[in-house]
Amino acid sequence: MRILLLSAYDADSHQYWRKGLVSHFPEHQWTVLSLPARYFSWRLRGNSLSWAFGESAHLLQQPYDLIIATSMTDLSSLRGFVPTLGQIPTLLYFHENQFAYPESGKEFRSVEPKILNLYSALAADHIAFNTHYNRNTFIEGASALLKKLPDQVPAGLTAHLQQNSSVLAVPLNDDCYVTTQQHTGPLHIVWNHRWEFDKGPELLYGALKTLHNENIKVSLSIVGQQFRRYPEAFDNIKAQFPSLLRHCGFIESAVEYRQLLQDADVVLSTALHDFQGIAVLEGVAAGALPVVPNRLAYQELFSEQYRYCSQDQQKADNQETKALVSMLKQLAIHKENNALPTAPAIDAFNWKYLKPRYQELMDLTIKRFSTKLID
Repeated sequence: MRILLLSAYDADSHQYWRKGLVSHFPEHQWTVLSLPARYFSWRLRGNSLSWAFGESAHLLQQPYDLIIATSMTDLSSLRGFVPTLGQIPTLLYFHENQFAYPESGKEFRSVEPKILNLYSALAADHIAFNTHYNRNTFIEGASALLKKLPDQVPAGLTAHLQQNSSVLAVPLNDDCYVTTQQHTGPLHIVWNHRWEFDKGPELLYGALKTLHNENIKVSLSIVGQQFRRYPEAFDNIKAQFPSLLRHCGFIESAVEYRQLLQDADVVLSTALHDFQGIAVLEGVAAGALPVVPNRLAYQELFSEQYRYCSQDQQKADNQETKALVSMLKQLAIHKENNALPTAPAIDAFNWKYLKPRYQELMDLTIKRFSTKLID
């Protein structure tokens, strides 16, 4: 099968997915086009222009059996600019959706990213989401948006999207599934997320203050992608709790990063938004216990024992901090007594299990396209 793979905003998680897809389906012929994950507003609106009239334009004219695109792709415009693409079955994959992002209050508010998500979904032959949370928030958000439009809004659009969609997780790389024996020393917590406000660094900072004040013995590794500007909470943590930090900063080496996860007792999320939580899943695959908020995609990923009580994402306060601290204190006691439980099994996220389902999704997209032509 000849497949055109489009990653319009090629962030780390998108790269992770597309590289895994290509490497685990060597039987297919892949043509991959990607654009850098920068200048978000322009990239979201301009990717169709960049591809249709740029250096890669000739690649769009090749004969393909299937197109797989990320939800950042302006699919409706791209198919308009390159009409031959409209004659190829197209699967749109949602790593996230623009309806469920928390707002920092600093961004320029525009409905356009949501409209683009909606138009691309309607232009695709089938759409897939990495979690039910992602699909549900997209459908609910699209429905709410359509109700606000003044007139001439066709009926049944969200029902069409719901019927034309499915859920299939981003698989974990094979090298994630390596565990080691339980380690000595205080409870080792890994926080492995982007250094941005939507990953909840203030909650992390608040929990560390309480643990430090109560003299609870833990150690912490803060890793993940960093940017030139990042929330002040990280500098506060580095300045106030240097004795707690085993590592603080991005780890370039994949081998060293895997070793750090294998050395962790806990992988922690304080996120205000996570559509799948690959970073947490990688930690669990390496043997760490998940400690995650009782919201977002985590409600479908992990049982209640791993989720701390959380507030509305815009109103996270002392109650959430107390719940998180309580869970970490309990695990710290278990570690002292050599009684930490084992991590939950997540073999269902590996490529061995999910590859057949991805092939089924490709086949379904082609079948839906063929049925549409007959109709």
